[in-house]
Amino acid sequence: MEGYIKVTEAAGRWGISPRRVRILCAEGRISGVVRKGNLYFIPASATQPVDARTYSKKANRQPYTPLLAEVDALQKRLATMRPLSPSEVEALKEVFLVEHTYNSNAIEGNTLTLQETALVLQGITIDQKPLKDHLEAVGYKEAFEAMEEMARQDKPLSEHEIRSLHSLVLAHRREDAGLYRRVPVRIAGALTEPVQPYLIQPNIEELIADMSGKYAKLHIAEQAALFHLRFESIHPFIDGNGRTGRLLMNLQLIRAGYPPINIKFADRRRYYEAFDSYARSGSDEKMVTLVAEYLKERLNAMVEIQKGLDEKT
Repeated sequence: MEGYIKVTEAAGRWGISPRRVRILCAEGRISGVVRKGNLYFIPASATQPVDARTYSKKANRQPYTPLLAEVDALQKRLATMRPLSPSEVEALKEVFLVEHTYNSNAIEGNTLTLQETALVLQGITIDQKPLKDHLEAVGYKEAFEAMEEMARQDKPLSEHEIRSLHSLVLAHRREDAGLYRRVPVRIAGALTEPVQPYLIQPNIEELIADMSGKYAKLHIAEQAALFHLRFESIHPFIDGNGRTGRLLMNLQLIRAGYPPINIKFADRRRYYEAFDSYARSGSDEKMVTLVAEYLKERLNAMVEIQKGLDEKT
């Protein structure tokens, strides 16, 4: 049947047994399944349903747990598909880098459009746009590429990496690049006040320790979200905290085997609300959900690209 796959193929994609797939079909846990006699035909676009045996306890506590299961199912499916060639990987990475540079800088007030960002990264100057905006785009691109290089090293996050990425993000301001702020600050519209300068170092050290300690067994989307929430509440630098924080979040995702995500300028209100929710109640639910949804979107797109390439070969 066109557009459908057999139980054995679904089992291979999801990394589970054919018997388990048949049980899920019989229980109605996979939408769109067609049964003909003793055979089940599964929509080719179907994703692995949440395994209640694994997630039942967590699902009662965390509304986003089924979403995390979808993310993991997509990740498993992608792992079974033919890998892209180096040139294909490079082409997709270039598109992502431009979009990510634009969005991350736009969230912080950069006025370059997506098209203008692409041109600046090619070395073209945009008339009537501030020099600062040009330098921010170039600095972010270099910081992202440095982050990817760091991600190839299988090691825990370090303070050196945090400072190094910030020094590239703020390369146009050498007096502040890579240095913790020495004065108190307030964030306009934020519900909490960042820590005093003398508390930055111990707070960063505690956060790093928690990532390899009490957060280590959490799903990577939870880890990345919690790190981002706490890092931004510390606000260790005089400027460039948001851009550095989003790079560090992607560093953790890539090291865990997941693709980087691109929090869009259009979603900035929802993004800010996630910080406000954490400040009001200590809840990370909104940020975890946001990170997981972006992961799902990115993985879905990658699966669709792979499917299209596989169909041509």
